[in-house]
Amino acid sequence: MSLTYGVQLPQGWLMDLVGIIDPVEAYETMTHMAQTAEECGYESIWLVDHFHTVPQPSQEVTFECWTSAAALARDTTRIRIGQMVTCNGYRNPALLAKMASTLDVLSHGRLNFGIGAGWYEHEYRAYGYDYPDAPKRLRQLREAVQVILTMWTQEEATFEGDYYHLRGAINQPKGVQKPHIPLLIGGSGEKVTLKLVAQYADACNVAGNPATVAHKFALLKEHCEVVGRDYESIRRTVSTLCAIADTDEQAMALVPMMFRSQAQLDMALVGTLETVRTRLKAYEAAGVQELIVTFPNAIQQDSIRHFAQACIA
Repeated sequence: MSLTYGVQLPQGWLMDLVGIIDPVEAYETMTHMAQTAEECGYESIWLVDHFHTVPQPSQEVTFECWTSAAALARDTTRIRIGQMVTCNGYRNPALLAKMASTLDVLSHGRLNFGIGAGWYEHEYRAYGYDYPDAPKRLRQLREAVQVILTMWTQEEATFEGDYYHLRGAINQPKGVQKPHIPLLIGGSGEKVTLKLVAQYADACNVAGNPATVAHKFALLKEHCEVVGRDYESIRRTVSTLCAIADTDEQAMALVPMMFRSQAQLDMALVGTLETVRTRLKAYEAAGVQELIVTFPNAIQQDSIRHFAQACIA
């Protein structure tokens, strides 16, 4: 197995477009990085589905996920485009399935569809969405995934659930990829989320250091055995931060404060190139197939190019 790499684009959410006053320039900065990632051999680019910045809401630019993805589909030609991840609570899943099918056509079959249960309570309430408890959000996610797959596979989609209903919904075009757009479920919950991955998903995204990730994948494999699913048919991805410098101390200085908790650093690629390569081998040994990388100060693009030259074969 050989690791592939994706890039989390600067979208504003992580305060990563601060200082760019003109929103048009901010978007062009984001899309230029997408084009650079494509040129450098990365497998994929990813957008978050958030409306407000973190760690605190602010007036800084934060581009909407799906409209930005549609634009990026026309600004690039090879690289795959995904969401890390779509918040189920923000859009009706039947509409979301239609949006994804359209975007798959716009990108000529390059969409990775990512979805999760949602978590940013402040954002929900600010935009007027209900914020149910976690068990209900997960039940809604279960139904939403079924709705989406039904929309992608049935000529006239029918579904009756506790939260969502389809009564002869038509979705044309259904997209380019066969048998349907690959569906990624994001989240590390061991009893529910990973079981949903085993039942419905083509890919997963979990969080943690290599040991934690190996544990999560072992549980996913158990869920696959229970439901009769081939574990190897699920693409396994992990998100991480990368900062490379001549010394470990210099690399640490590049890490934004919001990523400096011990838990965040345990998951990150921070240090000299030798340190980072050792870390990459650990993730690969844990069963990771694709790392989705966030680069501090990515808009300068030096880090994205450096990593590609050093780590992408």
